[in-house]
Amino acid sequence: MTNNHDKVMTAKEAVEQFVNDGDHLIIGNYTVCTCAELVFEVIRQHKKHLTLYSQSGIFDVEIMVEAGLVDRLVTTYILRSGGKAGGSAVERALKAKTLELEDYTNFNYNARLVAGMHGFTFMQVLEGVMETDLYKKRGFMGEDKYRTIECPYTGKEILTVPSANPDVCIVHVQRADKFGNAQYWGAMGSVAAAALSSKKIIVSCEEIVDHEVIKSSPHHTIIPAFRTHAVVEAPFGSHPSEVLGYYNLDRLAYGLFQSLAATGDGLKAWMKEWIYGVKDRKEYTRHFIETFGENHFNKIKAQPYLSTPADYGTAFTSSYDENGREQYMGITEDEVEKIIEERKLYHG
Repeated sequence: MTNNHDKVMTAKEAVEQFVNDGDHLIIGNYTVCTCAELVFEVIRQHKKHLTLYSQSGIFDVEIMVEAGLVDRLVTTYILRSGGKAGGSAVERALKAKTLELEDYTNFNYNARLVAGMHGFTFMQVLEGVMETDLYKKRGFMGEDKYRTIECPYTGKEILTVPSANPDVCIVHVQRADKFGNAQYWGAMGSVAAAALSSKKIIVSCEEIVDHEVIKSSPHHTIIPAFRTHAVVEAPFGSHPSEVLGYYNLDRLAYGLFQSLAATGDGLKAWMKEWIYGVKDRKEYTRHFIETFGENHFNKIKAQPYLSTPADYGTAFTSSYDENGREQYMGITEDEVEKIIEERKLYHG
């Protein structure tokens, strides 16, 4: 993907094009700023037989399992609304044996993504987990969940996890440009590693901004344009979770979900209204305001708390001036090449 290619799509278009049945799909966000609209769209299109990765399964994992999309789940935590005795979709699926689960610690889950991000085939992790059921109990990964090898330097037995390279990452951020340079700030967790370890990345954002805005704050860019396959502008796209700088966690809407999700029928009713009953985030937002009121919608909007600007200015942006001459030596690039050749300064 080139930097100057416009990748703006609707959520419907992005999911249709880049998410396939049987994919290994990772939810990139970790607890906050959840990619709700992209999750909803995957559900609306009923993608089947997914292996789902999620470090912090809150409402997103529950509704994907309830929709019957997920065959296998790799995770560290699942909310399980209603608890083991309640109506958690994950709990029901595990009991019905329609869902297979592989459970990791946060550290080991992240290690798999970091290995995948850097192109490694495995990553060493701390041996303490070998004393727990996380190591002893194996799901669909079997012997590949953990393996021990001999350290080539010390001869000590060390514990490893395999790298993870999901087919697709869906992730929500604060802003991006149309080329796919995605900027995120706040609690990072595994967000960058989840995206960069994946083969394809679908980014949704609160707003699409001009490329000059991205250039002016490069420290916020966690996903570069050449790795991004689609950009979806989705204001309010993380609700009912929060997006730093845009809106808070909506405790009222979240509480409503929690109470309904405690039973199978309640969760189905919630999904019928809030996922299947609206075609996109714009309709979702309109329905939300009609249901809870404009006052509540405005109440959860974030109050401004701006950071101090960082100065990225330099005396000049290139070593060569407008006449093509090097700023200090006053010679052209061709003349520089000639000097290198004459003095045999090159190697190779």
